[in-house]
Amino acid sequence: MSRIVYVNGEYLPEEEAKLSVFDRGFLFADAVYEVSSIIDGRLIDNQQHLLRLKRSLDELNMAEPCPMEEIERIQHEVVKRNAVSEGMLYLQVTRGAADRDFNFPADARPSLVMFTQAKKVAENPAAERGLSVITLPDLRWHRRDIKTVQLLYPSMCKEEARARGADDAWLVEDGQVTEGTSNNAWIVLHDGTLVTRQLSTDILHGITRRAVLRFARERQIRVEERPFTVEEAQGAREAFITSASAFVTPVVSIDGKPVGDGRPGDTARGLRGIYLEEAGKL
Repeated sequence: MSRIVYVNGEYLPEEEAKLSVFDRGFLFADAVYEVSSIIDGRLIDNQQHLLRLKRSLDELNMAEPCPMEEIERIQHEVVKRNAVSEGMLYLQVTRGAADRDFNFPADARPSLVMFTQAKKVAENPAAERGLSVITLPDLRWHRRDIKTVQLLYPSMCKEEARARGADDAWLVEDGQVTEGTSNNAWIVLHDGTLVTRQLSTDILHGITRRAVLRFARERQIRVEERPFTVEEAQGAREAFITSASAFVTPVVSIDGKPVGDGRPGDTARGLRGIYLEEAGKL
């Protein structure tokens, strides 16, 4: 049975869901997206995802396809029609279809697409065994704070990681870790301090990152928002990533060197537990 996909006002079987070949999301990657996790049929931290969607649209001077309240209504309807209990909901907004031209078209109507993916997100084996990551140079554009669909370089890095027997890659610029291919990067110092890069145009302003910072501060865990080097990460007590689909997932090796004792640490495990507990209250 095929999924039901939303495309510009219609709920369609995925085989019938289509956009114009002149859509600027296809021609120029002129599009933004968000992914919200689904647990027990509920969207997790969705309001923050919609706020970030609005920010991304504003940064690109892209019109909203419809009011945010309507987008949220459609999200819930897509989850309902697909009967997804656990997984993810993906939404994408493009600038719309227009004859190919680098300049933004004056009269294009934004396109809105949504679909679901059913998968286990709460009980993830990676959270139990931990991730191995390699480091690669960060060659992306410098507006990483805008959640665009320009994901080819992160895809290349994930492929390189797989080819080298690792789970993922952390990206490095000027000797310091920016973030993962699709996640924010963290380390835990030996005194228990959490370290993650500060917000700027260099990284995505992660929704799960935001939640974990709040959890840490509510529990009086010291936090430093600053860059860190690969060497500092390798010598840390723990390391982990955060993202909407991975929540909090430990990193147990970096470029083949174990972090701490090479096993998921108590801090990452604890923060993951807190996140899932909080998600269950929504």
